[in-house]
Amino acid sequence: MELLHTVILTVHVIVTLSIIVVVLLQHGKGADMGAAFGSGASGSLFGATGSSNFLSHVTAVLAAVFFLTSLGLSYIATSAPRTSGSVMDSVPVKAAPAVPAQPVEAPNSKAKDIPK
Repeated sequence: MELLHTVILTVHVIVTLSIIVVVLLQHGKGADMGAAFGSGASGSLFGATGSSNFLSHVTAVLAAVFFLTSLGLSYIATSAPRTSGSVMDSVPVKAAPAVPAQPVEAPNSKAKDIPK
């Protein structure tokens, strides 16, 4: 199960970085807006909206893979066997220092002068 988790996590990170790159490479719809105000040959205000290009198809496929790897990672995380007990059960306990049998008095202590 650990190997599957590692593989899915690696694919998830690669797909995430790929989505970032592909989205940054795409041509924005707002870039054609300047052409609508007299400097270009655009037919409408937001440019011609034709069929989607290669980068938008790649974005859709990467988004679907991202969604599937997210579901896979969440399933692996919730289906892992849970150990009973507390998180603090795994902390090693330090031995307490040895306590002297009689209390040690300070050399200039006035405790000797107190009557019993």
